[in-house]
Amino acid sequence: MSESKTKILVWDAPVRVFHWLMVLSFVGAYLTAESERWRLLHVSLGYTLGGLVAFRILWGLLGTRYARFTSFVRGPAAVLRYLRGLMSAEPEQHVGHNPAGAVSIVLLLALSVATVATGWAIDVNIGGHWLEDLHEGAASFMLAVVGVHVAAVLYTSWLHGENLVLSMLTGKKEGAPNEGIRWSWRPLALLLLAAVLGFWWLQWQGAPAGEASSGNAAATENAK
Repeated sequence: MSESKTKILVWDAPVRVFHWLMVLSFVGAYLTAESERWRLLHVSLGYTLGGLVAFRILWGLLGTRYARFTSFVRGPAAVLRYLRGLMSAEPEQHVGHNPAGAVSIVLLLALSVATVATGWAIDVNIGGHWLEDLHEGAASFMLAVVGVHVAAVLYTSWLHGENLVLSMLTGKKEGAPNEGIRWSWRPLALLLLAAVLGFWWLQWQGAPAGEASSGNAAATENAK
């Protein structure tokens, strides 16, 4: 007899804080990419993205059950089997990331590294226009992957009858009681959030007077 399903804790707090900070950092950096006025914000969010990815890689090795890469990264055969199953009457359902979702996660992490690395090289005046093209290309490809990822989340939410977006807010999904993780690691999540907010504060404090006043002027203008 199979165990009855209930709401269990799947995503620990550091994974959830990382996820939404990464969304904020990438979207903010992408929207400010073409504006010299918001260059400091663009650079700060780019470096934040790099720090978040470094944390996620470390947490993917040492973190809780469903945060670890070993729990969801699978080979091509598993990915193809999962994709074929989406067209069947009984598609595969996974408590953690499914094999196709794992592909997008690995791609997003790799593209984040490429985007941040090329952005850093541009920031310190290494390379030429080809590096700028590579930076923009990596960011655009990443945006496309994000789009596919969001569409897949919405589709699988409908297919399985579960709100995957909400689960990344609450950390809870439906599953057997013995499949949940025991601790959410909230202190580590708070430490991660504090580190990011602290970095932003330092960037703002160290901003040239012209950039700071420009940002204040823009904020005042937007508030009108």
